[in-house]
Amino acid sequence: MKILYYDCFAGISGDMNLAAMVGLGVEPAFLAAELTKLGLDDEFELQVGSDMRNGISGTRVDVLLKHHHHHTDGDHHHGHHRHRNLADIEAIINNSTLDERIKETSLAIFNRVARAEAKVHDKPLDEVHFHEVGATDSIVDIVGAAICIHALEIDGVWSSPIELGGGFVQCAHGLIPVPAPATMEILTGLPTTRGAGEHESTTPTGAAILAELVDQFIATVEMTVTDTAYGIGHRQTTLPNVLRVHIAEVDTIAPQGKLPTSKARLLQCNIDDMTGEMLGVTMEILMEAGAMDVHFTPIIMKKSRPATSLSLLCSEEDEENFKRLIFENTTTLGIKSYPLDKTALEIRFEQVDTPWGTVQMKKGILDGQVINTKPELEDCKRIASDNNLTLAEVYAQIGKSVK
Repeated sequence: MKILYYDCFAGISGDMNLAAMVGLGVEPAFLAAELTKLGLDDEFELQVGSDMRNGISGTRVDVLLKHHHHHTDGDHHHGHHRHRNLADIEAIINNSTLDERIKETSLAIFNRVARAEAKVHDKPLDEVHFHEVGATDSIVDIVGAAICIHALEIDGVWSSPIELGGGFVQCAHGLIPVPAPATMEILTGLPTTRGAGEHESTTPTGAAILAELVDQFIATVEMTVTDTAYGIGHRQTTLPNVLRVHIAEVDTIAPQGKLPTSKARLLQCNIDDMTGEMLGVTMEILMEAGAMDVHFTPIIMKKSRPATSLSLLCSEEDEENFKRLIFENTTTLGIKSYPLDKTALEIRFEQVDTPWGTVQMKKGILDGQVINTKPELEDCKRIASDNNLTLAEVYAQIGKSVK
């Protein structure tokens, strides 16, 4: 598997990311041609060069903003592109001639920044303005990131924990702590480190690019590096202001997907005054109504009464419905409900031909591999009785024909 690995020992910003991608072989001319599709060429120009930090040479990208000439009708054209909200930016991206996948990735990254800013400033999403970061810069950095990631043709993106920096930084509202609140918001739930320098190592744009693109954060990784590039940032700091990226081969299967897990509810009640016959009917009714599972456990209740505990598993949204059914079909006066997570194997059914016709086989699948297979009991019972065989003989024969 071919991956892109981000080594964020000194954090990441949008322009460091672009520089690193160019360093890995995304042609500046290709990047510029793709960015032209946004229709913003009168607002910026991309300048790609090389630079050095602490003796490490790398690529540097500058987004040069073109200043508009003053118009006769006052000043409002000047810099009108600085105050754009999310809807304006979404329109620019959606109306562009960029590839659909690039549009999707760009919008997803922008959305992360906007949601974070909205939360930090306690504003509705549509009122967030991208002036703090310079709207044009952000568009170039974010759409550029999407263009590059799709151009690299890799199977996955991995990253080290992200260094955030420390100290304080001046913004429109005064001094704020590093990491900036928006950066923190975007990286909630992801591995970060801080304090390796008194400045803002990771910007909200850089954070959102990683939060959207990275499949797996892993500090110690076994990989065979085939290419390395350095994206040089715009600061002179004690730590080299550099983003290192690798193209590497990893011989694992893709980081395994999360197992399919759903929120479920376990409903339970104890019953000491129903007959076995009536309980049997209750179970049929509950199963037919679509419970994931129903089971009875024999228990001893107060006054040494033999009794039955009824347990029913259902999805969160069906909980109310099943509580009603239990009340209607049993004598219980109270039901306990436990929230839980239910993890299930992916199940596939397959028809298999046997000497006695087709049998439905049930397969359990984990990470794309079949890990268990068994014939449907009802099919086997039918075959056994039709052919005057025992169930064991039918199973043995099917076992042979499946191999």
